[in-house]
Amino acid sequence: MLTKDIPTKGSLLISEPFMIDPNFKRAVILITEHSLEGSVGYILNQKSDFVLKDIIPDCWDADFQVYYGGPVATDTLHFIHNCPDRVPNGLDLGNGLFWGGDFEPLKTHINNYNIKDDEIKFFIGYSGWSKDQLDDELALNSWMVSKKYNSEMIFDEDAYDLWKEAVVNMGVKYAHIVNFPNDPALN
Repeated sequence: MLTKDIPTKGSLLISEPFMIDPNFKRAVILITEHSLEGSVGYILNQKSDFVLKDIIPDCWDADFQVYYGGPVATDTLHFIHNCPDRVPNGLDLGNGLFWGGDFEPLKTHINNYNIKDDEIKFFIGYSGWSKDQLDDELALNSWMVSKKYNSEMIFDEDAYDLWKEAVVNMGVKYAHIVNFPNDPALN
């Protein structure tokens, strides 16, 4: 196994460099729930074709990028933020991050320009694993688990380099992985 860390709420799942599943190719996922029953998280570095005002017409001027959170329930909207003072009742993920919260105050703050891109990230759909599924994938070395990251990188809009940054943050032992080609046949 690449790393022996066990995913917990607030940790990152980083796909191995040659992940075959196109949903998770070079994906960085923030885990929001992990228990014996399963796991939930959001892909941080796959932009969708939408901005928030495309999905929530009440947010008429909201050009917040919406990300593809994963292949499950792609007709749902979710969010991660670092502003619990303006978005109450979010689940504390640690590291200054919160999952969800009261949507009506959020819409008001968005429409009053009181929330910025570097404070919130929206997702359509989510990534989910049933009981033991993620543990099985970890045993197959499909994922690396990291608890060492700067929470500011969660809101970074440079989705392309997020995977590299997450791997490098794991330490020297893993840094060489960022130089692996996307397609090993081209090596």
